[in-house]
Amino acid sequence: MKLATLRRSRGSSLDGVSGVARLDRRTKRLIGRLSPGDIAIIDHVDLDRVAAERLIEAGVAGVVNAQPSISGRYPNLGPDLLVARGIPLIDNVGNQVFAAVKEGTRVRLEGDTLYAGDQSVATGTEQDAESISAQMAEARSGLATQLEAFAANTMEYMKRERALLLDGVGVPDVRTKFENRHVLVVVRGYNYKEDLASLRHYIREYKPVLVGVDGGADALLEAGYKPHVIVGDMDSASDEVLRSGAEVVVHAYPDGRAPGLARAQDLGLDAVTFPAFGTSEDIALLLADEKGAALIVAVGTHTTLAEFLDKGRGAMASTFLTRLRLGGKLIDAKGVRRLYRSRISSAALLLLVLAMLIAIAAALAVSESGRSFLDLVNDTWDRFVDWLQGVFS
Repeated sequence: MKLATLRRSRGSSLDGVSGVARLDRRTKRLIGRLSPGDIAIIDHVDLDRVAAERLIEAGVAGVVNAQPSISGRYPNLGPDLLVARGIPLIDNVGNQVFAAVKEGTRVRLEGDTLYAGDQSVATGTEQDAESISAQMAEARSGLATQLEAFAANTMEYMKRERALLLDGVGVPDVRTKFENRHVLVVVRGYNYKEDLASLRHYIREYKPVLVGVDGGADALLEAGYKPHVIVGDMDSASDEVLRSGAEVVVHAYPDGRAPGLARAQDLGLDAVTFPAFGTSEDIALLLADEKGAALIVAVGTHTTLAEFLDKGRGAMASTFLTRLRLGGKLIDAKGVRRLYRSRISSAALLLLVLAMLIAIAAALAVSESGRSFLDLVNDTWDRFVDWLQGVFS
């Protein structure tokens, strides 16, 4: 709890935690505007693990949620992460908080109440480890219902997108060559930093096509790589990475509307659209598969049932079916990390160094100039030893 004490000491002398209010109904969009010590005001039912991790990385001093952070539909992982890091979380304060608080206002969190100055502007439920544990236990009891809903969503998605899943209908033409190459698809999701760091030797040796999904493109840039392709709705990729020269594929609605296309065009980019249901993560994988990738390595994507449900969206059914289509071509980064070894073993490198040393020694021994060099080295060494003995005698 030292972190919680430190955060509380940052604010005024009043009790609680104070900071500058930052508001947005979309947590992903808000994260790009956060600075350390801010109070994040969000509108996020069932706060998921990825969103919580991003809030923690941004260094928020507290979180105020207009909605329940745990609705009870399924056991989501975000609230526990925040509370475990000592970040105050007030839940279910209502949508009126977005009218009561202005962006940039200095606010204070105390108990279950949000204050602007001395005035109370919102009241909700203060979450702690005990309350979250009780709610999570209740949510687990309803998991069977969520599994049934997930199965129904999967069937609905299959009906809508069978042409895309079975025949690749709707996949746009791109300049980047994927055929018979390894492809690395990066999503700013679970453990993406650790996975990217562990793959540096693999990336250097195989030189895969680098595909960033929205903020995943910035993750590549931060790790020192330049993405070849950026896929997504363009709401969380930075201007810097969009201008990096990567090919841009904008995720569009099935009816062709693509809100992210306007931003790409404003930046002077020649973008193409990919209309589809489902997530940007899925269309990036389908694009690589349809264009002939030999192997697709996924970083930060969803791999387990708990992760699918944690996102709390019906569209996650597309993620399940996408993985069925790709089959053995798709490998999670953690699998590569466990299986991949450099083609040049340590023993081979050691043998090469020894062979070089032996060859150099042999060359010096048999040549006249080599013997002269060795005599010079020997004389220099003798003089050094004599000098050293003189210093200590």
